[in-house]
Amino acid sequence: MTLLGRTANGLFWMFRYLERADNMARLADAGLRLSLTNIAEETDEWQSLLVCAGIEAAYTAKHGDPDPDKIITFLISDRDNPSSVRSSIDTARMNGRMVRTALTRDLWEALNESWLTIKQRLERPVNQRELPEVLDLVKRHTALIRGTFHGTMLRNEIFDFCNLGAFIERADNTARILDVKYWVLLPDHSSVGSPLDTFQWQSILRSVSAHRSYAWEYQGEQRAVNIIDFLMLNRRMPRSLAFCYASIEESLGFLDRNYEARHGCLETARTMNRRFSQTNVTEIIDGGLHEFLEGFVIDNNRLASEIARDYSFYP
Repeated sequence: MTLLGRTANGLFWMFRYLERADNMARLADAGLRLSLTNIAEETDEWQSLLVCAGIEAAYTAKHGDPDPDKIITFLISDRDNPSSVRSSIDTARMNGRMVRTALTRDLWEALNESWLTIKQRLERPVNQRELPEVLDLVKRHTALIRGTFHGTMLRNEIFDFCNLGAFIERADNTARILDVKYWVLLPDHSSVGSPLDTFQWQSILRSVSAHRSYAWEYQGEQRAVNIIDFLMLNRRMPRSLAFCYASIEESLGFLDRNYEARHGCLETARTMNRRFSQTNVTEIIDGGLHEFLEGFVIDNNRLASEIARDYSFYP
């Protein structure tokens, strides 16, 4: 059995946009937590989210100067932003409806009910005070969909195309969240190692639900180099870049065997996955963490395009 390209495309993008809705909520959570450390009442933290999400130009064209409440709306509920939580969950549901027969009934119902709940809540404005509650709502419902997917779907090519969309998007987001802290919000040298610096790194861990698992792995010692290592190279951390690429390579390998063909996208994924095995966090930092992350985002997007080409997503 082989899927039609448009079905594979719908599955891939359904899960990319589900992950994007969850990730945008996490990115907003990171901005909210980091803004709590801003005693000067500047908007750098919120503006940094626009930069790292790649939507600064779209925001500026609509709203001009950065304003926290407008940025929150743009990230969460603005339909003019195709990457907002509202737009992402809408697009995920649209793709899910298109490939309805490829999904279990439980998965479709979880997707549809979550879409209805999130849509209803986001019809009302969201301010900073209400933001944590709304972000938790989004994260709970995307977790429900993800859990239903893993609990009910047959492990076949349908599963693999869904998995690819999710992990391509998750890797992109982890890189962007790290960039928020390390590049745009990098404190001056006097702040490095200070309680403020530590709190900001803790906020990054909490935004990706990794605070407790990090404590188990590093006995609770809060060091920037360890956090970077954890979110990039730790293969037991499900949001790390290395974990995502191990999963991507595995799914592409299954697809190659299923299609009895050898596709270039698998070789690209293997090369990227090897990169995480053949380097360490010190080498990455010494070579420029921002540059590494920037290059990774470009390569990750290139791989997504190769997958679309190799599996004929677009007729």
